Amino acid sequence: MKNLPNPTEAELEILQTLWQIGPCSVKQVHGLLQEKREVGYTTILKQLQIMLEKKLVQRDESARIHLYQATISEQTTKEKLVQKFVINTFQGSSHQLVMQVLGNAAASASELEEIKKLISQLEDQDPTHQII
Repeated sequence: MKNLPNPTEAELEILQTLWQIGPCSVKQVHGLLQEKREVGYTTILKQLQIMLEKKLVQRDESARIHLYQATISEQTTKEKLVQKFVINTFQGSSHQLVMQVLGNAAASASELEEIKKLISQLEDQDPTHQII
């Protein structure tokens, strides 16, 4: 799974639909994406075929209507994309990323509490671990 290519923006949009709904036909994926923006049925079909070749999805052909399902979990995909983003944009510094995010967007009190809990958990796991 780790050797799978990173999905493009369009592929990620399809994957998000599959993670949310589960196995879907091309028609179902098209219908759900069509609610958000204008997109052609054949465009979705072609993207799913490419994703199948890239092994980002698998296709169940046991029924008349083929169902597509993500082969990589949402969590694994997020981890890969964030890791690549941090390396490419912040020279691998999670500190710079966090400071940028917190400086650009106002976090709610509950979000700040969750962040504090996460920092506390990380410190408890490895007291020598430097957090920000």
